[in-house]
Amino acid sequence: MNYAWTDEYLLQKPGVEKDFKAEWGSWRYMIRGKMLVMQGGDKTDRPILTIKLDPALSELLRAQYEQIVPGYYSNKTHWSSLYLDGEAQVPDETVRGMLDNAHELILNGLSKKIREEILQTSK
Repeated sequence: MNYAWTDEYLLQKPGVEKDFKAEWGSWRYMIRGKMLVMQGGDKTDRPILTIKLDPALSELLRAQYEQIVPGYYSNKTHWSSLYLDGEAQVPDETVRGMLDNAHELILNGLSKKIREEILQTSK
């Protein structure tokens, strides 16, 4: 699989936990039960990462890379899917930026108290 580094990258971020959702056949990365990334496959088992993104960033990336499409089986405004296979690749730096944006969106959506608790325990 391409982008194998994403698992370690996500798990080193403050508050991120990983679990397997058997019904979806997918791994989920979450902060306090709020999903930021899902790793699984589409209906043809093509491997994808579905990532929560700022809508403006989603539009920009979808226009720039054919491997980034509206979120598979999710809200098309707030989620984008990145196909992990294929010859053309989205640069690692861009994918890191996507994962950072997802983490920031979820973390900033939590209450100040919970956010501070997560950031405090990660030091």
